[in-house]
Amino acid sequence: MASHNDLGKNGEQLAVDFLKTNGYEIVEQNYFFQKAEVDIIARKRDILAVIEVKSRTGNDYGDPETFVSKKKIQLLVKAIDHYVISKDLDVKVRFDIIAIIYSKSKPPVINHLEDAFYFMQ
Repeated sequence: MASHNDLGKNGEQLAVDFLKTNGYEIVEQNYFFQKAEVDIIARKRDILAVIEVKSRTGNDYGDPETFVSKKKIQLLVKAIDHYVISKDLDVKVRFDIIAIIYSKSKPPVINHLEDAFYFMQ
């Protein structure tokens, strides 16, 4: 497996651990719908948090959260619309980003951005 894949998998696991520590129930990981992959779907009370995880080894080229494209947002919205309807859920949906920056000399920095984006057509 390529090292960037390892970085992504490790980042997702770090995000899952972070969410659990902060009172979230992990509902799904790596949920696929058509061309979309949702990294984490978590629940906290009546909120369904749709979480995109972005991991980087530094922020020389920008913060990790800036790499969530408009196309990715559209795919996430489509996937979660399908998910909520197919499960007949009555929840508030929130789109979050967990940005992780790894460093060789320090523990990873985790930044949880709640309501990171809104989808408008």
